[in-house]
Amino acid sequence: MARRASAPPPVLPGYTYIRPLGSGGFADVFLYEQDMPRRVVAVKVLVDDAVNPEVLRTFNAETDILARLSAHPSIVTIHQASISADGRPYFVMEYCPDNMSARYKKQPLGVAESLDAGVRIAAALETAHRSGVLHRDIKPSNVLLTTMGAPALADFGIASAIAKADEVPEVFAMSIPWSSPEVLQGEVTGSVASEVWSLAATVYTLLAGRAPFELPSGERIPREQLQARIIKSKYVPTGREDLGDRLEAVLVHALDKRPENRHESMAALAEELRWAQYELGLAPSPFDVVDSTWASAAAPVDFSQEGPRGPIISTVKQDSRRAERAKALASAQRLQHQREAESVKARSGARAGVIGAIAGAAVVIVGAAALIASGVL
Repeated sequence: MARRASAPPPVLPGYTYIRPLGSGGFADVFLYEQDMPRRVVAVKVLVDDAVNPEVLRTFNAETDILARLSAHPSIVTIHQASISADGRPYFVMEYCPDNMSARYKKQPLGVAESLDAGVRIAAALETAHRSGVLHRDIKPSNVLLTTMGAPALADFGIASAIAKADEVPEVFAMSIPWSSPEVLQGEVTGSVASEVWSLAATVYTLLAGRAPFELPSGERIPREQLQARIIKSKYVPTGREDLGDRLEAVLVHALDKRPENRHESMAALAEELRWAQYELGLAPSPFDVVDSTWASAAAPVDFSQEGPRGPIISTVKQDSRRAERAKALASAQRLQHQREAESVKARSGARAGVIGAIAGAAVVIVGAAALIASGVL
C-alpha cells in the first residue's frame, strides 16, 4: 500500500511551522516552533478526509488520556488541544527527536538500554491500567526518546477503557509483529495480558533487532504467514549471549501463548525485569507509578463522547446590537489611537523646529565670536 502524502500544515496562532515529522492512518504530525514560551513542539493534526464521528471520538479520548497521564515521566506530555481555523482538530505535545524503532533498525540495542526502557514503559502502562486505560498499540515506534534521551510512551490513539476491552470498536488497528495471539485471533481487542505480551515483544525486538516471530534472517514475510507464526510457533531465543538466564526466562514467561500464564500485571513484569538488571550487575531502573488513590479518584475518560471539542465560537449574530456596539467601540478606539499618533507627531515636529532655531542661533553667535576674535568687529 502506498504511503499517504501529508496534508498541508494548518496555520496555528502562536506557532510557526517548521517541517513534517510523519503521517499515520488518520493524522499527520508536524514540527512547529511555539512563540511563547519559545520551544519546538510536535503537533498532531487529524486528516480532513478522516474526520468522522468515530475518529473524532478516539481523537478526543487520546487528548484526554494524555492530559491525565502525561505527568508520568515516561509518557509524552501534551500541552494544548484545539481546532484549527480550517476545522481540523489537533493537539500540541512535546517534541521527541527519536524513537526506538529507528534505533533498533540500525542495530540491536544494548541490554542496559533495553531493560531500562522496558521497566520505564512498564511503569507508564501500569499507571494507565490503574487509571482504567489500555494502550493497545505497544510497539517500538510508539516508544519515543525525549530530548533528554529518556523513553516515553506515545500514541494512545486506539486506547480503550479496560471495562470495554472485549468490545470491538469501529476504529481499530493492530501492529501484527507485536500483537498477542488472542488479539490476532479476534478473541479480544486488548487486555492487561495482551499488553504484557506486546511490551515483552517490544523489549525482545530491541535486543534482537527483529520482532519475536519474524524470520531470524530478517527476510520479510506476508502478514498472514507472520500472523500464523505468532499464533502457532514456539518461542525462539534472541540468540544473544549477554542476556543471562533470568532475562531470557522473563521473555519466555511474558510471551506465553496462553494469557493466563503470563505476568498478571505490568508491575509484576517490571519487577522481573528489575531482578534481571540486578543479576546482570546493572542498577535497577526506577518504577514510577501513580498512587492508586489518585488513579481511583481521577475522572474516567469518556470513550463514548462524540463530536469535536475546541475553542468556544461566538454565537452572536453579525447584525445584532451587541455586535454593532462592539464594532463602534473598536472604531472609536482606532480613531483615538490615530489622533494620539498625530498629536505625538505634531509635538515631535514642533520640538524639531525649536531645536532647529536654537541650533541656527548658536551658529550665528559662534560666527560673530569668530569675527570679533579676528578684529573684523
